[in-house]
Amino acid sequence: MSNDNKSIHEFDINLICEYFSGLERQGPGSPDVTIKALSFIDGLTDESRIADIGCGTGGQTMVLAQHTPGKITGIDLFQGFIDSFNNNAALLNLQGRVKGVTGSMENIPFLEEELDLIWSEGAIYNIGFERGVNEWKRFIKTGGFIVVTEASWFTENRPVEIDTFWKGAYPEIDTIPVKIAQLQKAGYISVAVFILPEYCWTENFYVQQIPLQEKFIAKHSGNKMAENLVAYQRMEAQLYDRYKEYYGYAFYIGKKI
Repeated sequence: MSNDNKSIHEFDINLICEYFSGLERQGPGSPDVTIKALSFIDGLTDESRIADIGCGTGGQTMVLAQHTPGKITGIDLFQGFIDSFNNNAALLNLQGRVKGVTGSMENIPFLEEELDLIWSEGAIYNIGFERGVNEWKRFIKTGGFIVVTEASWFTENRPVEIDTFWKGAYPEIDTIPVKIAQLQKAGYISVAVFILPEYCWTENFYVQQIPLQEKFIAKHSGNKMAENLVAYQRMEAQLYDRYKEYYGYAFYIGKKI
């Protein structure tokens, strides 16, 4: 199978975890856009409960904790990410109200209407946007919020190469109006939607991987899966450079009604 029609999910999860553990964020983003998204949320207090689902090592979670009150639980499937998450919280002296736990976004460990805010940057695709906003809704209090980033088309028509790639990698990718309609149908008011700037993908994600890639290949010399993982990430970066006007991440911010 060529890298053109692989999905990231086809690589060994331990290799994926090791590779992305070296990055502050495991997907496109920045502190600035996290803070911008947070600016649309109101009503949080020291008693608020927040969950960051698919938190990775907690790059965005730590920003949240530094700019909002409440207790935050980060959830990720990879123990290695959670270990780094909790270490990062301790380094910032946030361990008293920020805690990472290993778990699946398909079965998050909360009671119904326990949460004031669900956050998920670059991760909801693992369960699917429509399924995620519907299934997670029951854990959010009435008047609470959901905030996610989702891969989205910016145009109705795209070049064949990028259309084929994304439909293979994430068949649920769709236009922003379709995603807003899915959010509303799930029972949320669409509070705000905005597109992540280009630098969130380039300087903050793809460029950050470059110094790690040769070290990763050297460490796993002869491991074809490791080599293919790096090749896949390099191909993704090239595709983004060619077709960034057609797609990217958008923040979707909804309020449960």
